[in-house]
Order: sequence, then C-alpha cells, then structure tokens
Amino acid sequence: MPPIASRLMPDHAAHIVHINPEGLYDPAPNGYTHVVAAPLHGRTVFAAGQGGENAAGELPAGFAAQLDQTLSNMQTALAAAGATVHDVVRLTLLVVDHTEARLAMWTDAARSVWKDGPAPACTLIPVPRLALDGMLVEVEATAVVVPPAPPN
Repeated sequence: MPPIASRLMPDHAAHIVHINPEGLYDPAPNGYTHVVAAPLHGRTVFAAGQGGENAAGELPAGFAAQLDQTLSNMQTALAAAGATVHDVVRLTLLVVDHTEARLAMWTDAARSVWKDGPAPACTLIPVPRLALDGMLVEVEATAVVVPPAPPN
C-alpha cells in the first residue's frame, strides 16, 4: 500500500505520512499504524509516560477509567508543548496484566481519540507493574510539530 498522507487538522499534520506496507496485516482495527514518517523540519516533543492519576494524584478504580484519564493526561501534556494528538507519531503503551479485553478497550479508546484519521505507530508492552501501586496503564508519546506553511 502506498503512503497515506494524513487527512487531519491542523494543516501541518499533512506532513506526517502513515504507511501500512503490503505484506503486513492491516493494523487500523487495532488502533495503530505500522510506520509513521515525520519530517526533519519541526519540533520533536517527547511526553513522559502518563498514567491514570488525576491532578490530585489519585488513581480511579478499573482499567477503563484509568485509560480514559491516561489519554486525557497525554493530551494535556502534549498541549503544554503546543502539540495535539494529530502530531503524535509514536506511542509506547504499558499495560499491567494485559488481556485481549484490555486490548479491545485500548483499540476503542484510540479510535475515539484519533477518530477517522490514521493513528500513530504504537507498541503495547505487557508489564507486571508500573510506578504506582494500583496503576494499570501508562502511555508515552512522541510528537512532531511542523510549523504551518506560510500563506501564498
């Protein structure tokens, strides 16, 4: 399959190319892209792993609630650097006690964040525990923010 240019807003996200090569299965139903190519010009943003704790440091009960808060925290971290989810080129997802059911919850959550646009490259790593007792999920994001093209 040829590269698919992002059809996302903001306009600068069109410089990020999502590729799902022939010979590899279609990862879209699982909420990620096999390869994401980002331009060399731009600003790279590295967001530390975000967990499901709220601003007070409290973790909600359950994987789904923590996943929702984790993605909200990721978006807050990205925004602090002038990035959006549409600038994200790579995610590392850490899941405690990973199961197919948790993968399905991640897939649904990723689709709700990236909507109809292509999702970033992503690696899910099952882990026995995370930094805090009771923490069930953590996501680390790398984004590339490309300045908008000057008007013609």
